[in-house]
Amino acid sequence: MNAYTPTIGLEIHAELKTNTKMFCDSKNDPDEKRPNVNICPVCMSHPGTLPTINKKAIWHVLRVGKALGGKVSDYTEFERKNYFYPDLPKGYQISQYKFPLISGGNLNGVLVTRVHLEEDTARSMHDQHEHETLVDFNRAGIPLMELVTEPVVKSAKEAGNFARELQLLLRYLEAGDANMEKGEMRVEANISVSKDNIKGTKVEIKNLNSFRVVEKAIEYEIGRQTEVLEGGGKIVQETRGWDEKKEVTFSQRIKEESHDYRYFPDPDLPHLKISEIPEFQNIELPELPQGMRERYKKEYGLKDEDIEIYVRDSVYAQFFEEVVKNLLTDKEAIQFASNIFTTDITALVKSEGGYPKYINDKKVIASFARIAEMRKEGRVSSNTATILAKVILLNGGDAETIAKKRGLMQKSDEGELAAIVEKIIRENEKVVLEYKSGKEQALQFLIGVAMKESKGSANPEILRDLFKQLLTN
Repeated sequence: MNAYTPTIGLEIHAELKTNTKMFCDSKNDPDEKRPNVNICPVCMSHPGTLPTINKKAIWHVLRVGKALGGKVSDYTEFERKNYFYPDLPKGYQISQYKFPLISGGNLNGVLVTRVHLEEDTARSMHDQHEHETLVDFNRAGIPLMELVTEPVVKSAKEAGNFARELQLLLRYLEAGDANMEKGEMRVEANISVSKDNIKGTKVEIKNLNSFRVVEKAIEYEIGRQTEVLEGGGKIVQETRGWDEKKEVTFSQRIKEESHDYRYFPDPDLPHLKISEIPEFQNIELPELPQGMRERYKKEYGLKDEDIEIYVRDSVYAQFFEEVVKNLLTDKEAIQFASNIFTTDITALVKSEGGYPKYINDKKVIASFARIAEMRKEGRVSSNTATILAKVILLNGGDAETIAKKRGLMQKSDEGELAAIVEKIIRENEKVVLEYKSGKEQALQFLIGVAMKESKGSANPEILRDLFKQLLTN
């Protein structure tokens, strides 16, 4: 029996970072806790009011479109999407349907159908009072970008990764913070399963508010639809929600078609010709996540998992870039610096609950680069390099000075180390015999004892060579 094949398309809404709302001058402040303070007659749809278009919101979407490699529609217009819900003050939503700003594009290997602009709805709160729903209109009218993919996503993991990459892109472009826990980015998934090339029935899951939930809801829905079909049932085209406590999807309503919304051009807003608006010409982009990945791989030879640490944290990336400036083109030292940072300093950040105090200090950054050079030169051990890096990032200071004061500089003088090696051989006759009988791990034990004898200051590679020389004579 052939397995069922899932087909998934995503619709992702992201609030854009602007000073004011999409069609009025009410403040766009996602952090406002007081209800119904960032409102005005326009976003509350009082009679006689007229909306005006927020150019900054359009600029953000055009930059997103360029980053995706999509096509900018020279002609665009806003339309009214008609439906009734308590959080929709107008009784319709101003959106784009026939003429989206962006068509096509690609992100993370997933084809994009369109990217368009609309206004956000208000926020309904069902848990403030029993048997009552309250509505906060602060969010009503905030610029909302909607991105729709082609139905080419094949797994829950791929869907989650796409959403993560879009969040990252929006942050690089400074188009929005896209914090899912704040509702600044919401994911909807359209899912069907099919077998033997017979097209499946699409089900939409709305308002998925974390990457974990996106993946769990899609996995569950694929399993649910497969089970229904295996049992001889039929899939109903509908909109479903996600029950976080039960970890199941549940039916909300029969899925609407586009004609149900009775789209028509908004008579209060002008049509736009993008090529005729000066602010929208010659749009430039910063370095984007994928470009950064490729550069770090080519120029520094870093591991993919280490590169991703820098790509996803701008503070880490800025620190690393400054370290690289101090090391110039010394790729080996750069790799040492990255290994110290990604292995130990990121762990330090987690344990401290925040970035180290001196992570942006120019002198400390130069000193960190010097640690990498000393590690490369064999003047400090790997363990010492880690200790020094943590000390200077937490407390400041010069790493080389601290290392010398604490006796942490690695000893590489063969005459001095030979005396230690001879002493260890005399005191560990049994282990020496084990090594001579072929037990290689005995050598590592002897090196460890010698390191302890030198208080961690001996160069382990030189110790290894000395032990081998003396034990084979």
